[in-house]
Amino acid sequence: MASQNNTPGGKAQDEQDAIELARLGYKQEFKRSFYPLEVFGLVFSGFGLVPSISSVLTYALPNGGPCALVWGWAVSSCFICSVAVAMAELGSAAPTAGGLYYWAFQYASPRWRRLLAWVVGYSNTIGNIAGVTGVDWGCALQIMAAVNIGSNQTFSATIAQTFGVFTILVILHAMIASLATPIVARLQTVYVVLNVLLCLAIMIALPAATPAEFRNPARYAFGGLDNLSGWPDGFAFLLSFLAPMWTIIGFDSSLHISEEATNARKAVPLALISAASLAGLMGWAVNVAIAFRMGTDMESIMDSPIDQPMAVPNPIRILHMTILFNSLGRKGTLIMWSFIITAQFFVGANTILASSRQVFAFARDGGLPLSRLLYRVNAHTQTPVNCAWFVAVIAILLGLLAFAGTHAISAVYSLGVCGQYIAYIIPIASRFAGGAQWRPGPFSLGRWGLIVAIIAVLWMVFAITILVFPSSPGPTSSDMNYTIAVLGGWLFLCLAYYYFPVIGGINWFHGPIGNISSGYGDAARIEDISQEKSSVVVDS
Repeated sequence: MASQNNTPGGKAQDEQDAIELARLGYKQEFKRSFYPLEVFGLVFSGFGLVPSISSVLTYALPNGGPCALVWGWAVSSCFICSVAVAMAELGSAAPTAGGLYYWAFQYASPRWRRLLAWVVGYSNTIGNIAGVTGVDWGCALQIMAAVNIGSNQTFSATIAQTFGVFTILVILHAMIASLATPIVARLQTVYVVLNVLLCLAIMIALPAATPAEFRNPARYAFGGLDNLSGWPDGFAFLLSFLAPMWTIIGFDSSLHISEEATNARKAVPLALISAASLAGLMGWAVNVAIAFRMGTDMESIMDSPIDQPMAVPNPIRILHMTILFNSLGRKGTLIMWSFIITAQFFVGANTILASSRQVFAFARDGGLPLSRLLYRVNAHTQTPVNCAWFVAVIAILLGLLAFAGTHAISAVYSLGVCGQYIAYIIPIASRFAGGAQWRPGPFSLGRWGLIVAIIAVLWMVFAITILVFPSSPGPTSSDMNYTIAVLGGWLFLCLAYYYFPVIGGINWFHGPIGNISSGYGDAARIEDISQEKSSVVVDS
């Protein structure tokens, strides 16, 4: 009797994945060791629900209190899922490590595709690296907050001390991202289990341990409105959408390791949709638990010294620690906070992992300075080690902005979100507006694809608009939102580099150029290989 080895990660599947990648113009250079569940783990654990929520409560509580916390999350997470679904369709059709800029080039009109691929490539690059800085700076702050509460608030970290911890975190994450693919793939299971258990722990511990004075009735938890922002209630509620925007982002991580995933055309879209959906659902449940057990005095939570124990620039305040302290006490908070820090550490590891693969892909197509140095696969680990350390160095340099003050370091967070959304908008819109032929993958939305894309693009345009507003009306220079300046400055530099005479990208950047050698890259030859593999049998 004859059969074919077609199990995930088997030889037949790996060969088929290599053939599909060759159709897109690239040879197989990484070991395919990410199973579909681990691709899901990369995306889901990258959200870091509890540690992220602990940081972004500052966007929800003053802009509506429990109403914004619960319903703001519910509404916006539905729209965020539309982005994940739109990207899942593209990821199924063309799963490459380049992902977004590759799609922009493939589907945009010939007149604009080089420029759009350039903008997407650089926006995605800076967005990912800024994400590394933001995540690890947040982790350093969480560590210092734990030390503060452990010392009964007698210790107050300096900027230099916090930056030192931040630097160590980035270095450790670069080391993890440099490990062999099978190792980092297996770690994803640990990450997922920790994040799920942490969510369950919050949902169980808060209801069980919170003293009576901090327990809220259902009427307040689901309908209470506390607007401390100064904006009208309706607009304040819209600003609360920033909380899930900051949390459920980074869908493209699954794309950047697609060349290390088995059966990528199915694994990538499955990971995108399932991770975003589960994050939206579990994040909502965590927020509901907080709404029931945080008390009603929003001003005391916002002004608590526990979450801000140091004179260190921090555009995102750690309000969750105050709520945990009120519910669990000092020892209980430290125990729970240690797991939150661990989960945040894993977020940073996955962020630099995905960023290094994106940098590798962009360098492979000659899009970055030092591309020849960056486009290298380490002979021992078979991973882009140079790219991991390149990302680490740039991330640490961005972290130096902390010494310039809160508004300087907030530029990193702005770049992280706005850069990513710009990189998402262009390929999704180009898929329908560019006029290129569309060849769907195993996951296809069919006639619904256009509707989902319109919803996703409009949502992201709205999100970028919300991101440029200050937290309160009539801001001064000290509390102004400089996102528009940072975003505009970045786009200006990006375009200036592209059009710069002689050395500008317009003179040498040709978009995704591929690296298939003669013979194997020929379309007819690929078809022959495909047919040959489909007829292989193994006697048993």
